[in-house]
Amino acid sequence: MPEFDVVGVGLNATDTLLVVPHFPAYAGKVPFLEELVCAGGQVASAMVACARLGLRVKYIGAIGDDERGRIQMESLQGTGINLDHVQLRRGCPNQSAYIVIDRSTGERTVLWRRDDCLRIDPEQIAPEQITGARLLHIDGHDTPAVERAAAIARRHGIPVTVDVDTLYHGFDRVLPNIDYLVASSEFPAAWTGERDPFKALETLQGEYGMRVAAMTLGAHGSLARENGEFFYAPAYVVNCVDTTGAGDVFHGAFCYAVLQGMPMREALDFSNAMAALNCTALGARGGIHGLPEIRALMARADRRSHPEFAARARVVSGPNA
Repeated sequence: MPEFDVVGVGLNATDTLLVVPHFPAYAGKVPFLEELVCAGGQVASAMVACARLGLRVKYIGAIGDDERGRIQMESLQGTGINLDHVQLRRGCPNQSAYIVIDRSTGERTVLWRRDDCLRIDPEQIAPEQITGARLLHIDGHDTPAVERAAAIARRHGIPVTVDVDTLYHGFDRVLPNIDYLVASSEFPAAWTGERDPFKALETLQGEYGMRVAAMTLGAHGSLARENGEFFYAPAYVVNCVDTTGAGDVFHGAFCYAVLQGMPMREALDFSNAMAALNCTALGARGGIHGLPEIRALMARADRRSHPEFAARARVVSGPNA
């Protein structure tokens, strides 16, 4: 039996949140209402979500030795996540972000920095770090390192999920080893040149052969293509305080759904629900909840649907989809 359910390789970050009554106009000025420093980062936050759902989790990444690195490390300790291959980089600041949150909508604007001293070298990814997992989750930032991790997973029959939100040089060498692509709403069009999201996902899947090509749609939910069919899941309506980390938590929930063998529609619904709950509190991990709360939100079925996505998914997938 594998030692871990999920191994994650990729980013962590320490965020400074600034809550403002409304986002200022260009060159404008506005007082902030609240300031909060907390831990985040794409893969690290997804792994925290996985652990909250009861999975056995390992995180592989690099953390600086400054105060922000200490905050990040302390946030991961006590979660049950295995940190044996987290590398503490001496004399290196941790990845940081300044996130301005519009209190009127919960939407955020992110300014971030990651020094090169945090880069994960592919030589630091040993096969035994990956082969002890049932599933591998990666992002795209340290592309050679995640390329190696995904290739190891593919050779050993371990499914790979990826969270990618921008174009990375060399990422074409990662995509052939991906089973579940769950991208931002911008990535499929940017990568393929297809502005139509349905055509972009179809193009990605056709070119690289991943089992599922999907995208998150923010307040409109998520869209996925599997076995030639499109599945659209509307978003859950909640009192949105902060959208920071919603995508990361979606990915953690999606990893859980894959391991549980959920059908695609249920997997998207479940992931939407966990992401929505995270938006009800400040911070990238502020609203991570467990199974009872997720199922309760799903049962209330208060949804926000995008008419075009819903209509086109029904057309492509059939009336019973």
